[in-house]
Amino acid sequence: MVDVDKVLDEAGLTNPHVREYVSYWAGVTGAERIEVVSAADDERLLQESLEAGELLPVTGGRYYSRSYSKDTARSEERTVVATSNPEDKGVYNNWKPADETVKTLTERMTGASKGKTMYVIPYLMAPAGSPLEAYAAGVELTDSRPVVQQMIRMARVGIDYINNLEDPNSFVRAVHVTGDLPNLGQGTDDDQRLFATVADQRTILHFGSSYGGNALLGKIAHGLRQACYDGRASGKFLAEQFLLLGIKDKETGEEFHVVGGFPSASGKTNLSMTLSPDALGERYEVTFYGDDIAWIWVGEDGKLRAFNPENGVFGVAKDTNEKTNPGAIQAILPGSGAIFTNVAYNEKTQEVWWEGLTKHHPDDLDGWIDWKGERIADRIDDELSEPWAHPNSRFTTPISQVPNAAPDFDDAAGVPIDAIIFGGRTRDREPLIRAITDVAEGVYDGLTLGAEATAAADGLEGVLRYDPMSMRPFLAYEEGDYARHWLKIIGEATDKPVFAHVNWFQRDAEDGHFLWPGYRENVRALLWLLQFKKGEVKGQQSPVGIIPTEDELDLRGLDLPQKDLDRILSLDLARWKQEMGFREEHLKQFKLPEEIWEAHKRVAAAIDEAAQA
Repeated sequence: MVDVDKVLDEAGLTNPHVREYVSYWAGVTGAERIEVVSAADDERLLQESLEAGELLPVTGGRYYSRSYSKDTARSEERTVVATSNPEDKGVYNNWKPADETVKTLTERMTGASKGKTMYVIPYLMAPAGSPLEAYAAGVELTDSRPVVQQMIRMARVGIDYINNLEDPNSFVRAVHVTGDLPNLGQGTDDDQRLFATVADQRTILHFGSSYGGNALLGKIAHGLRQACYDGRASGKFLAEQFLLLGIKDKETGEEFHVVGGFPSASGKTNLSMTLSPDALGERYEVTFYGDDIAWIWVGEDGKLRAFNPENGVFGVAKDTNEKTNPGAIQAILPGSGAIFTNVAYNEKTQEVWWEGLTKHHPDDLDGWIDWKGERIADRIDDELSEPWAHPNSRFTTPISQVPNAAPDFDDAAGVPIDAIIFGGRTRDREPLIRAITDVAEGVYDGLTLGAEATAAADGLEGVLRYDPMSMRPFLAYEEGDYARHWLKIIGEATDKPVFAHVNWFQRDAEDGHFLWPGYRENVRALLWLLQFKKGEVKGQQSPVGIIPTEDELDLRGLDLPQKDLDRILSLDLARWKQEMGFREEHLKQFKLPEEIWEAHKRVAAAIDEAAQA
């Protein structure tokens, strides 16, 4: 049996609470070896994985990883939030009792790492020294070496982060056990996978995966679910699935910062890593802080502040290319140390490819294997049209590799937030941008955020899949309490941000073309919003917020048909009346504070009045 104390002594791990935790779970899982790791171990671990065949080399010092074929994405139906308080049960958080959940997972993890190494990953999900550091420290235990390599890219990893805690017991206990992947019954009635955030115990227990958010426990499980719970329990902060970007006016030196929530396939990653439009690049510089998570609090100066708790980017590869996301492409070039997961790989040239990287896949099929490890050249008949890369294939790279990473992305004080935006993919109804100045109406707008249902053939055309604040899979407690906490935190700010809703995806009703060019041009809408907040433009009042006038938008270098521009700066009141009915049914699921219902009534009344005018 491994001598845990000896290993921890040799590693210099002195925190007594961490030592106790490691010893306990080493006994439960039956790990044969224990290894404490830090970011400095990355090169050695990568070499070990190459030798073991866990990784394959990609040109330029990059790496290729392939997961088990039934282990390729988060599994929301197998993911739970557990607490001892049934009042935490919400509509979306898949709540379970804590004691029962811990018992189940302990049983499944018992002996499940036999013969394996347990890696001890001390990490910090915040810039060191931040006001929220007490909620940011964690120690992940994993029996997967590739998970260590991904965590080193996504978090700040090192023993000092947990040896020097002000409260030595203030760390998240995060245990990941892979399990016997081919024999877990994925998708059957006997599915053994279970991914639990035991929020009131600040413990994360994930069994049955080695992929992404199921295994990188500092990311979603800690950075969103646990932090969401901690933020409310402490009364101090919000933890949201938000992007965070900066815009600098190079003429005046002014800097602005925007956070925003977007449901899946609504442009969040592309916006977070965007650059300034070519026509405006001499004056405005856009900087990257984060593409997925923001922790938000009120600083001592009374301003809302935020930082990205992550230290890297875990991006979807599909459709990432020089046009859609040039910053991402630059961040994964040779020399970046990027890890690619479940893309296509060429065994001979050590290249990678995915759908959307180029218009057409490589013509020469020699050496290419798909995400399942099967040779492309051997495909026959119906197999020829199957994707080479998995739709949820990924790249992992440190923020330091992003070309326009903000110089202060790791500042412990965070950055002041000027605007909070929401945006869902809708083909009609939503204008390009509408500003919201009332806090309750801004929170209401976030709670009714959604993107179009994809199944128009099922009679769902025009109906949104609602995704409150883009947090539907990550909420840790009941939605009404969540709304109250939002009103509390924003209400405490003396310098409040402006809210806004954006939509890059309006289409022409006849031929289906996009009315707005999107991508880098989306910065133009944000520039209007920041001018609006400063009082430099006034916009036009509408029942759902303030919309830019045509002359207020900086459209230099764009050649938009007048008909398209008119459409994206106007409202379809009939569709809005329909939407308000859908929203009411959606909101009735929750135990919402009266402020949110009053906001809903004000917007509905304004729409009715405008429709009758």
